[in-house]
Amino acid sequence: MSHSAPPSSPSAPTVLLAEDDRAIRNALARALTLEGYAVTAVADGVEALAAAHRTKPDILVLDVMMPGIDGLQVCRVLRAEGDRTPILMLTALVETPDRIAGLDAGADDYVVKPFDVEEVFARLRALLRRTASAYAPGTGPAGGRQVVAADLRIDPGARRAWRAARELELTRTEFDLLELLARNHGIVLDHATIYDRIWGYDFGPGSKNLAVYVGYLRRKVDEPHGVPLIHTVRGVGYVLREG
Repeated sequence: MSHSAPPSSPSAPTVLLAEDDRAIRNALARALTLEGYAVTAVADGVEALAAAHRTKPDILVLDVMMPGIDGLQVCRVLRAEGDRTPILMLTALVETPDRIAGLDAGADDYVVKPFDVEEVFARLRALLRRTASAYAPGTGPAGGRQVVAADLRIDPGARRAWRAARELELTRTEFDLLELLARNHGIVLDHATIYDRIWGYDFGPGSKNLAVYVGYLRRKVDEPHGVPLIHTVRGVGYVLREG
């Protein structure tokens, strides 16, 4: 059964929350509503797909492990349909391959259970900001210059990227991270700066979130070409450069 909360204002961002644990679903839906979101909460993947098609939310929060159709399958279906609504995954799976599976399915970000609700809010704000900037007036294909670094080319307006002649298939977060590194070609960006620019929140030295995204980005940008562009500067951060 789904539960819809009335929006706090006519412009409240709409969130579709899919979580099979009733206690977590109700607590998170209540917290999101108090934070100013208009929430539709459902208990499984079948309801999530139906609600996504019916309500066209601004953002989705999907639990990975749900009975029947799980969060990964929901994500894959929506992406196969061409739906680019930002998706935040909730997962109890802490191993890196499990997190990468969510990114590979088309998710934009993830939060590991048990989570701090303030972290969820921060991730949602960052995703909504990037969505707004991607479709703001003047940022379309005709607006803004392409970013070129070595054989990497990025079109920020169209949100497309190529390495040599090969187009890269990137999630929203991967694209934003690659664009940030490319715009600062040759400049080492520390962890705190990247977290602030991409997520709008520094999750602290214990967070593996950035490392996971950099690793996955390398799989798409560097490994197929054999010549790495994304480099780790130990104890500092990351830099995009040749050699």
